[in-house]
Amino acid sequence: MNVNIQTVHFDADGKLVDYVNRKMTKLNTFHDRIIKADVFLKLDNVVHTIKDKIAEIRVHVPGHHFFVKCTSKSFEESFDNAFESLVNQVKKKKDKQVA
Repeated sequence: MNVNIQTVHFDADGKLVDYVNRKMTKLNTFHDRIIKADVFLKLDNVVHTIKDKIAEIRVHVPGHHFFVKCTSKSFEESFDNAFESLVNQVKKKKDKQVA
């Protein structure tokens, strides 16, 4: 699986990038045919005051695409919430294919 991490309006430090990569490798345990994953980390900028941190995850599987977006006060929390939601979507889709 190819993981592409993009940051918008800021430069991510190494710890955040490592954290995202570590979590994304766990996604292969839920679905074995994931082609690539795009992670977007954004700052929600309202009139030059930083309001919230947004994490978006897009995962490409043959014949289907998953997309999740979460917002909170920290990137780790936003990413964790988005990742949990994504795992639920992937599990549901996998269960439907097996049934």
